[in-house]
Amino acid sequence: MTWITTHSGLHFDYSKPNPDAIYIRDIAIALSRECRFTGQSQKFYSVAQHSVECSHIVPDAFKFEALLHDAVEAYCKDIPSPLKKLLPDYKKIENNIDLVIRKKFNLPLTISAEVKLADLIMLATEHRDIANDGKLWPMLDGVPVMERKINCMSPEESYSRFLERFFELQNLRLKNENATKKI
Repeated sequence: MTWITTHSGLHFDYSKPNPDAIYIRDIAIALSRECRFTGQSQKFYSVAQHSVECSHIVPDAFKFEALLHDAVEAYCKDIPSPLKKLLPDYKKIENNIDLVIRKKFNLPLTISAEVKLADLIMLATEHRDIANDGKLWPMLDGVPVMERKINCMSPEESYSRFLERFFELQNLRLKNENATKKI
């Protein structure tokens, strides 16, 4: 068996990922229950909240991509980067599923520089506010942090906020596409 049953009851097959088996509510529920830093933090802080926060700090053209930049983790889970480097087969599977998700939601096929930078800014801010282990993380040298502090949300709140943000940004995209077609 190479598939899982998602929260909505769909079968998601890792060997043949199908865009029809990718459902935004499944992504929202999984990311809202997935703790950043493999749970090794001072407080519960979900990937869904991280994604919403990330979508607020990028230019308008990248907000939808920023919200969904970690959507693959709804199916592949958030494996810490140092461990992921030791799992090349896992990385291949993850990349394949990420590509299917990106195509389904009409995102760039690879992460944009603007979203990558926002992800780093969020990481630096999260390190300061949530996962502070008292150590310097060399990959964050020179990366700015947000002025405001992050207030952690419950899984239920981050689920709601993620979906609200998704539909808000999706509607904006549709309006912009329709306006462009009229020109």
